Amino acid sequence: MSTTASRRGFFAGGIGAMVGLFLPRRLRGRVRRGGVEEASRTHQPAGSPQQVDAEARLRALGLQLPPAPRPVATYVMTTLVGNLLFVAGHTPRNPDGSPGHQGKVGRDLTVAQGQAAARVVALNTLASVRQAVGSLNRVVRLVRTFGMVNATSDFGDHPQVMNGFSDLIVQIFGETAGRGTRAAVGMGSLPSGMSVEVETVWEVRA
Repeated sequence: MSTTASRRGFFAGGIGAMVGLFLPRRLRGRVRRGGVEEASRTHQPAGSPQQVDAEARLRALGLQLPPAPRPVATYVMTTLVGNLLFVAGHTPRNPDGSPGHQGKVGRDLTVAQGQAAARVVALNTLASVRQAVGSLNRVVRLVRTFGMVNATSDFGDHPQVMNGFSDLIVQIFGETAGRGTRAAVGMGSLPSGMSVEVETVWEVRA
């Protein structure tokens, strides 16, 4: 065998074997002579959201999204900046646009009723997300939730109320993609006396 051929054998086999030593165990079997196969370079990083069929999950839960709400003042419902979708504050408006779930939590509404209102807000929000990007399956993850609860001054269970929103999002998108950062705060009042308003940020696929 010539010196050139020996060198080729070293670079094709030796370096390929060395690369394999630095790969995760599950990928070492994918090292081929001459380098690492393409699949090992494009695997999904650990901890990143897994792709789920959010539209199918919505149907499996027996849920149907209402018509996407329209702005009631000088703003837009969604703005796409790069791969981030910013969604304006949504309330538990009824499908016809009339105010729903009105009242202060801690006085007019119980925590459970506040959670029901937050769940309606989640459906309204998803309607706007779908209208903006065409399908819920384009969502990579929920990035941030800012939840506002119309509550009495002595009320302290704002996070529990907001779980009505967050739990539904997790049901649809899964534990990783459906959980983002979150704030749940109390407000002295909200538009039309409604009990909950939620503003969100989403990462979406191109």
